Amino acid sequence: MAKAKTQFVCTNCGYISQRYLGRCSNCGAWGTLLEEVIPSEKTDRKNRVNLAGQMAKVERLNQVSLAEVPRVKTQLEEFNRVLGGGVVPGSMVLIGGDPGIGKSTLLLQVSGQLASNGTVLYVSGEESAAQIKLRAERLGVKDDENFLLYPETDMSQIRKAIDEYGPEFVIIDSIQTMQQPDITSVVGSVAQIRETTAELLQIAKTNGITIFIVGHVTKEGAIAGPKILEHMVDTVLYFEGDNQRSFRLLRAVKNRFGSTNELGIFEMEQEGLTEVLNPSEMFLEERLADATGSAVVVTMEGTRPVLVEVQALVTPTVFGNAQRTSSGIDRNRVTLLMAVLEKRANLLLQNQDAYVRAAGGVKLNEPAVDLAIAMAIASSYKNVGTKATDAFVGEIGLTGEIRRVPHVMERIAEAKKLGFKRVFVPKNSLKPTDKVTGILVIAAGTLDEAMSLALS
Repeated sequence: MAKAKTQFVCTNCGYISQRYLGRCSNCGAWGTLLEEVIPSEKTDRKNRVNLAGQMAKVERLNQVSLAEVPRVKTQLEEFNRVLGGGVVPGSMVLIGGDPGIGKSTLLLQVSGQLASNGTVLYVSGEESAAQIKLRAERLGVKDDENFLLYPETDMSQIRKAIDEYGPEFVIIDSIQTMQQPDITSVVGSVAQIRETTAELLQIAKTNGITIFIVGHVTKEGAIAGPKILEHMVDTVLYFEGDNQRSFRLLRAVKNRFGSTNELGIFEMEQEGLTEVLNPSEMFLEERLADATGSAVVVTMEGTRPVLVEVQALVTPTVFGNAQRTSSGIDRNRVTLLMAVLEKRANLLLQNQDAYVRAAGGVKLNEPAVDLAIAMAIASSYKNVGTKATDAFVGEIGLTGEIRRVPHVMERIAEAKKLGFKRVFVPKNSLKPTDKVTGILVIAAGTLDEAMSLALS
């Protein structure tokens, strides 16, 4: 009998080595290479089919037919928007997040809503059917005959169940607990995750079944398993939040059927996840009226304008080198803006510690938040508060100019809707044909000009 060939695979990055290495040559991680048996290739290439369930053939681009498939909408509009407008039939969606964040809760609620549009097969490798039933009753999920539970981890049995019941939607909770019986690697290994995901992808594309996969994350925050897992699926969603807050953020980091800039906000309650339809009020509800070091920015999360409070605390440094600490905002951006404030606005910040954060646990990445960050830092340094009815939008250049940003009119409309009286925008972002009523729009060209008007 021939000896089985083995290889060593890095659990962190998926790098394959023919011999054991203490340190991965690709990602540099220590002790991450695990031995696995190389599966034998017995597939006949003549009988292989493509992901559409047909024999692969060469086609001309102008002869390829397009049939637009209508999306399936759930009752959670936040979930629909992050997916790009609804669930695409035949797609494969990967949802990752920290333990206990609410991934299973979200998918259980979505499954109950999708059962009215077709058969749902909920495959759980972590809970029994009785445990899922108890959680479904607490969440108010309706007892529907189209909602099927299957506590199983063997992929051969799962495939048989899919062939027998023909569901339109399949939920796998979680991919790390599933196993291929013909692979000798342990459950959760790179080989098991890779082969299981490949088989699920084949099932989804050949049968037009939408498959949702729950993925665990590592301590670094990335989805556990090889990186190829994220390349194989159509959509990758991250469910974020922490145990200190009841709010949860759903982000798309990959979406073949929509934008990756959308953000869905939920609140975890006793009855499950509920939508936050107006996140701006949530982020501003605890803001103090006359506090120094506070400024409101109108940021864009996909197609939605959101108002977020930026807070800054500037104090004289005790040590030799001044510290720059940020939360929810890039630290390098804060350092750059403080250098511009010192050079262009004559603020002596080189001997000041600065602590900057975005309130509410949200992350601000777009350049339009520069003006609000600068105003919050200047307000704390001068000990002069900004007006509670002022909002700021603009990117700051190294020469102190305020550069234009997109979607200015949408940002102004959102600030007006929440009762703000003034909004500072870049001078070149407004067109002569733009008409704004009900709110004072201040077009500032330089940082010094905006500071003199906002902090006077």
